[in-house]
Amino acid sequence: MRIVIADDHGIVRSGIRLLLERQDDLEVVAEAADGVQARDLVISERPDLAILDVKMPGLTGLQVTREVKQQVPGVAVLILSMHDDERYLFEALRAGASGYVLKSQADSDLLAAIDSVRRDEPFLSPGAQRALIRDLLERGSHDDSGLTPREEEIVKLVAEANTTREIAGMLHLSEKTVENHRANAMKKLGMRDRVELVRFAIRQGLIEP
Repeated sequence: MRIVIADDHGIVRSGIRLLLERQDDLEVVAEAADGVQARDLVISERPDLAILDVKMPGLTGLQVTREVKQQVPGVAVLILSMHDDERYLFEALRAGASGYVLKSQADSDLLAAIDSVRRDEPFLSPGAQRALIRDLLERGSHDDSGLTPREEEIVKLVAEANTTREIAGMLHLSEKTVENHRANAMKKLGMRDRVELVRFAIRQGLIEP
């Protein structure tokens, strides 16, 4: 099985590569340090499996998953997430991911997830399932921001100081469309400038403080 790994932390990529290459039938063919590079590598390399961090500079793992499944639907995707990102679980599955693995348990669950991919079955680690249930119970009836996935992605990219032109290039959208999504997001959030968007993105865990 040919695999592409994408994570913005080199030590995480190295650890995953070491784990996978101990298996005789797994080969890491490329690594990416951000979402844009991940998308381009997966589309060009056409591996059997892409292992994507859910939060990366540029495009999120969810956005990469959507684009990959549209352009090379035969590539399976596994999403890696930190313990506090369970809220992305359902969105990851809707985007077309085959599984969702918590980084804290990757050493024990990642190979099991790959076996599930081979069987064409979805995978959720026990830890991810427990964390999801706990998160749902803690959230209760709390309303979210109301942003669409696309609006959230654009908020993230704006908060990372990308220009409208750069965002349009990353997402393959027109600059006008990006501006419309940004305006809609700011209206929903009741915000007036990028500083407020940055604060929101940090609170939501979209970017690091």
